[in-house]
Amino acid sequence: MNLAESLNLECACTTLRPELLANEFTALSGSAELARQLASERPNLFSATPVFVSGEDFATLAQSVAALYRTTALSGYRAAVLQYAPPIALQDHGPAGAFMGYDFHLGSTGPRLIEINTNAGGAFLHAAAARAHSACCERMHGALDVPVDLQHIDAAFIDMFRAEWRAQRGDAPLRTVAIVDDEPAQQFLSAEFELARALLRAHGIEAVVCDPRELRWHEGQLWHADMPAGTAVDLVYNRLTDFDLSQPNHVALRESYASGAAVVTPSPRAHALHADKRNLIALSDDGLLAQWGVPDADRRLLTQVVPKTRHVTAENADALWTDRRHLFFKPAGGYGSKAAYRGDKLTRRVWAEIVEGGFVAQELVMPSERLVDVGGMPTRLKLDVRAYAYAGRILLLAARTYAGQTTNFRTPGGGFSPVIVLPSVS
Repeated sequence: MNLAESLNLECACTTLRPELLANEFTALSGSAELARQLASERPNLFSATPVFVSGEDFATLAQSVAALYRTTALSGYRAAVLQYAPPIALQDHGPAGAFMGYDFHLGSTGPRLIEINTNAGGAFLHAAAARAHSACCERMHGALDVPVDLQHIDAAFIDMFRAEWRAQRGDAPLRTVAIVDDEPAQQFLSAEFELARALLRAHGIEAVVCDPRELRWHEGQLWHADMPAGTAVDLVYNRLTDFDLSQPNHVALRESYASGAAVVTPSPRAHALHADKRNLIALSDDGLLAQWGVPDADRRLLTQVVPKTRHVTAENADALWTDRRHLFFKPAGGYGSKAAYRGDKLTRRVWAEIVEGGFVAQELVMPSERLVDVGGMPTRLKLDVRAYAYAGRILLLAARTYAGQTTNFRTPGGGFSPVIVLPSVS
């Protein structure tokens, strides 16, 4: 084990300060209500324990995110993955996609990519919570640090929205943003919509949180009743899991995106290029990467980082069933670990549904673990690391600790954890 692994398994340090957490949310939202809501309704959203990552693993994470983004920009890759994308994803309005999420497990051979998401949630919440952790090991301050500037992360988020706007609208001023999800108040991470709205307003951008049914497509523009009179919606921060905007309740948003009248980020195209799980098949195929002109260094890195992934078909079903204990199965358009299964947990009934189509089989990469204190009892939880990124650059790192097959934010002692990068030492 390296030093980070040893600390994760042996040091159950507790650094989250509840009073700082409440102060953060009160300052950001302008009300103490948000802090009270999170404390009462989401008690396992934030872990009190940080996660350690080696300097070498952090370098691999950053290099992998950059290499993956470079690869998805290649014409050969795009031609291949857009063949199975919905027609709306063929439209390229320019934006890259806000809040990309790259999820990794940290194994004995280094970080391994589990999946890529285009509407990765939790960045606003985690950034605030990470600031509420006191320094771990005060005497080591400067050597044990988070890998990003948390005091200026809000400015990075605003810069990202403005960059998405400029990619489609040039130098025109960004005036209004709609933060959109189905029944947003009912979403598990609804509190971060309020943080996003407050941040945008603090930077002179009018913002509303709304259900897509509240949007109106009229005379070639997108409208919401709570925007200033005569002012259309300029940009949509899209948190929907209807990735091609095909559902009937999303017609106004679909029309505004298809016409280019509103900047929508992340967009159907971003999802098709990055987050469709079938893309992992290409990203783990060194022959295809070479054919598309991926540089040798990037190919070596992707071969190391991206687990081998295959289509599940009737033809290979028997072989995959035999090898299922070494595989993880997930739907091509899945999100939030829905309908995702570890092979060793599969029943014949579920397997029959998987074989019907739409699933990929990924080489199983077991998560590492973190020792936490749960009611005075040392408890080991699984962990993964999410890199929130924009255009191939990591903006924020968050660990998520949990029990069960997948992340859930319902595990006592688990939740979002700040990542502390250790110096590179033998």
